[in-house]
Amino acid sequence: MASPPVILLLVSLLFCIATQRLYAEQAPNYTFVKEASEVSPLQGRFDYIIVGGGTAGCPLAATLSSRYRVLVLERGGVPYGNSNITRLENFPRTIADDRPDSPAQRFVSTDGVISSRARVLGGSSCLNAGFYSRASPEYVAHLGWNGTLVNESYPWVEAVVANVPIVQQWQSGVRNGLLEVGILPYNGQTFDHIVGTKVGGSIFDAEGNRHTAADLLEYANPDNITVLLHANVHRVLFRTRGRNQPLAYGVAYTDNTGSTHRAYLERNTRQSEIILCAGALGTPQLMMLSGIGPAEHLRSFNISVLVDNPGVGAGMADNPMNAIFVPSPTPVETDLIQVVGITPFGSFIEAASGLSGYAGATSNSDDFEPYLGIMSPQIGQLATYPPGERTQERIAEAVAQLKVAVAANNPAALGGGFILEKVFGPLSNGNLRLLTTNVSDNPAVTFNYFADPADLQACVQGIQTIEQVINSGSFTDFRYPQTSTAFLLNLTSSLPINYIPKHTNDSTSLEQFCRDTVTTIWHYHGGSQVGRVVSPTYHVLGVDALRIIDGSTWNFSPGTNPQATVMMLGRYMGVEILREREQS
Repeated sequence: MASPPVILLLVSLLFCIATQRLYAEQAPNYTFVKEASEVSPLQGRFDYIIVGGGTAGCPLAATLSSRYRVLVLERGGVPYGNSNITRLENFPRTIADDRPDSPAQRFVSTDGVISSRARVLGGSSCLNAGFYSRASPEYVAHLGWNGTLVNESYPWVEAVVANVPIVQQWQSGVRNGLLEVGILPYNGQTFDHIVGTKVGGSIFDAEGNRHTAADLLEYANPDNITVLLHANVHRVLFRTRGRNQPLAYGVAYTDNTGSTHRAYLERNTRQSEIILCAGALGTPQLMMLSGIGPAEHLRSFNISVLVDNPGVGAGMADNPMNAIFVPSPTPVETDLIQVVGITPFGSFIEAASGLSGYAGATSNSDDFEPYLGIMSPQIGQLATYPPGERTQERIAEAVAQLKVAVAANNPAALGGGFILEKVFGPLSNGNLRLLTTNVSDNPAVTFNYFADPADLQACVQGIQTIEQVINSGSFTDFRYPQTSTAFLLNLTSSLPINYIPKHTNDSTSLEQFCRDTVTTIWHYHGGSQVGRVVSPTYHVLGVDALRIIDGSTWNFSPGTNPQATVMMLGRYMGVEILREREQS
């Protein structure tokens, strides 16, 4: 018979499993969230129509609903009940799922880098690696935000989604290595952006459950908010007759049956607005489809030009990420990003680890699915087939090959992880252009990685810092003794992580390594920037009753990882809009 401590341990374990399963399967009691096809026609008009229930849209809607009637139109479904979203160990599966109705919509930039955009309530906070870190005070001051309100808005978000991670061996090794090579001071655990090394936050809790921007809807007034799922907005509606400039008054959208609907703003107030929160790809794309953008480009698609603004789709940027894969002789945990080295030269050093099996399966188990954190065959960055040919069967084939390598005890496939660097800014940028007039289709996006020499230099310094960390005494347990950093660079270069033509081999410079192995950390931004497309209060230039509140308005991505600031911005601007109406 089992002893009482053993029984208590088993009960505790079963309770944890049940709790995890409950979180993954049970949605909050959001009575205001409905399928768009089930709510037709909409009753009445709205003070605010928010296009995109994502990382900014959810906190914005929750805030505005405290006093006004709000409609949120989200093109995807809910994250709840999908363990691929809600569980940390399933992170690659969501991004790998590229079915027409999946939460992640894959795209490949014209540069040849594979990426994804969100298609789910909660936006990219449902897909990302979970790291939570605020913007720096300098960033806040540069954008002219009210520092007091910023410092009130972050905690509003953090009370629901942010957690302090439990730092285990791989992350500890990276942290100690960063300190050993001079990325100082050590700032401990903090959400703040401070030069040096720190442990940040995470939207994954201690049990590995993801908390997303959709959770912020718990702040909403259920009597004042309607959220429609699978509502794909394809045009903003404008009135022009007798007006100095066009007035946004509604939107047209389709539901998941293909039926078209319209939603309208309240007519009896001058403050009602449509607010685009569709993200760095979705917002400029929708602006163009609605007639706002470069006139010549719009006319080439027979789109009537409402406002000729060449700034729409301009300034598209993506923080380049480069990584070194480090096979480890010591088994390591499965973890996404927790530790960051914020360097003074414009590069952020982060890490992810774990060649792991789901549900704790061993490498000999049929349930074992090996993956390499944020660089995985399931995601597609380590698969040899191009995106159009990357079927679920071929992904399974790549996973099977990695499983065989594990069983064969191949050092290049054993436990370990990636140490990566991300270039701050960046200074290099490109553009977004339509390929079709179907809002569900991806536009063409060019980021022009490393076009600016300063970005390339920051990458080189970042890779040099990673090499020093790998060779540090603090990292000895996670490095094969005879494995040189030159070998690891060549090993990483051999991985098919993008579609940029590769250069060969032992004599490759770090500059070439950066160009050859560049990939994304999913922090792209721009396309509707302040001064080009919107005012400092995020009103769209040249029209009335239309704002943009999302990362498309930024010239630079904030902090080490932007999701905390995107969520903060939704809350911040919600409060600002409420204050504006009080004072009018």
